[in-house]
Amino acid sequence: MTTARFDAHVHARNMRREGFWLDTSYDAFLAKAIAATPDRDALVGYRADREGVVRFTWRELGDLVSRVSASLRHLGIGPGDIVAVQVPNWWEFVVTSLACGRIGAVVNPLMPIFRERELSFMLGFAEAKALVVPREFRGFDHAAMAYSLKAALPKLEHVIVIDGTGEDSFERRLLAGDDRVEAVEPPLLAPDAMAVVMFTSGTTGSPKGVMHTINTLVACNRSLAGRFGLTGQDVLLACSPLGHMTGYAAVMMLGLYLGATVVLQDVWEARRGVTLMADEGVTFTAASTPFLSDICEFVAGGAPRPAQLRSFLCGGAPIPPVLIERAARELDLKVCSLFGMTESLSTSLTEPARAADKSASTDGRPLEGVGVRIADDNGDEAPRGVTGRLLVRGAQMFMGYFKRADIETFDADGWFDTGDLAYMDEEGYIRINGRTKDVLIRGGENVPVVEIEALLYKHPAIAAAALVGYPDARLGERGCACVVLRPGTSLSLQDLQAYMAECKVAKQYWPERVHIMAELPRTPSGKIQKFKLRELAGAAS
Repeated sequence: MTTARFDAHVHARNMRREGFWLDTSYDAFLAKAIAATPDRDALVGYRADREGVVRFTWRELGDLVSRVSASLRHLGIGPGDIVAVQVPNWWEFVVTSLACGRIGAVVNPLMPIFRERELSFMLGFAEAKALVVPREFRGFDHAAMAYSLKAALPKLEHVIVIDGTGEDSFERRLLAGDDRVEAVEPPLLAPDAMAVVMFTSGTTGSPKGVMHTINTLVACNRSLAGRFGLTGQDVLLACSPLGHMTGYAAVMMLGLYLGATVVLQDVWEARRGVTLMADEGVTFTAASTPFLSDICEFVAGGAPRPAQLRSFLCGGAPIPPVLIERAARELDLKVCSLFGMTESLSTSLTEPARAADKSASTDGRPLEGVGVRIADDNGDEAPRGVTGRLLVRGAQMFMGYFKRADIETFDADGWFDTGDLAYMDEEGYIRINGRTKDVLIRGGENVPVVEIEALLYKHPAIAAAALVGYPDARLGERGCACVVLRPGTSLSLQDLQAYMAECKVAKQYWPERVHIMAELPRTPSGKIQKFKLRELAGAAS
């Protein structure tokens, strides 16, 4: 008896028939923007290590992409070759990414905080042919690290250094020539071929290369643009790293798709961020909860209010209700909750019109072209309001894991198990209710981790919190609250349990240990690494 398997060709045919895959290229969007508004700002770059700002119009951006495309080709880079880009939110990141697409190469965005341990695996596994790095960023010598990696990685032929002074500098390698490579039709990079390989954040400690195509990225852009009502007149702020899908797909590539201005901030410094939002007329940004909290704090402290900012895409963790209310009250800002992951891009989103009543209690409803299913332990669809495994499928789903064909990613019907637990309300909005690997079961009772964490965030002494389980001989697990305190405050277990009693929380859900930390361990994208907290709590038990 043979088991039915997922048929990628049937999936592609369905996505095209239903109009979710357009079979276009980002060169087509670039050409459209150049034709429509050649002298409008395409990129506006702010760097923390220097004063002033750099601006490129759409016409200038188009010329840069043509020049860098030719230079990459002269280096022997062509269709299917992987170019790793470990660059902060600088204009060079954007230009290199677009140039790779033009010559059929694949971009491998890398977070600037990665060091030798992570990069030796990622670059080696991807067999990257070139690596683009800054000479220095935030006091770290990236160039020296890149050359040490090159010596140990035979497939890595080129290191290109932004702000470098030698032959390998970005200026000499990619901008010095007079040749140009213009866009062609059909594009060298097929719309359903791998365009981007991005490694997972590693919340479970095992990164995998997630492959996306132009079709899946454009499907993400179209759905976000439609849900938010964005146009080419908008101004988008990229303050989340471009090395993560939030910054890459939901801001940088979204701006190109729209023909909108993208403002780049390389280091999140809240006062400067709020100021440039006001100065540049930023209307939209996408980031995690701490960014939103910072904006509120600094505006309350006297920073100029970004009057044009109307939409904030917030993902990665539940948003405390008090923060949503504060943003609406003090900034007149609609905060829209999103669930997404590297594999599925933007899966569900609360539309701005429902932000006030849905963003605090849900993670949105499925975007166009996306299917969502809550499955019980038997694989059947769970009733509304009942927690089960979150399965997703549709136009934005990845191609699979790079060089890991052994991982059976989709079931026969195209469903991907996200590893998250969730429930769906009567209106079709979902709520992430934990991870299948993060479930805390105390004495046979599932502890509602998300709800307890939301209460922890409301405690006046707590700035950040996570609830994890630690082993117990009698009950199986007990709960440990790992917290970061606000300056000048203190918190004991007795204080916290008294607070739980005031909130009328069932006693079996109360944390039975408090671990106070200077900061919570996070992935490069800002997600809390609960596996590290579980290790810490387990070691102390």
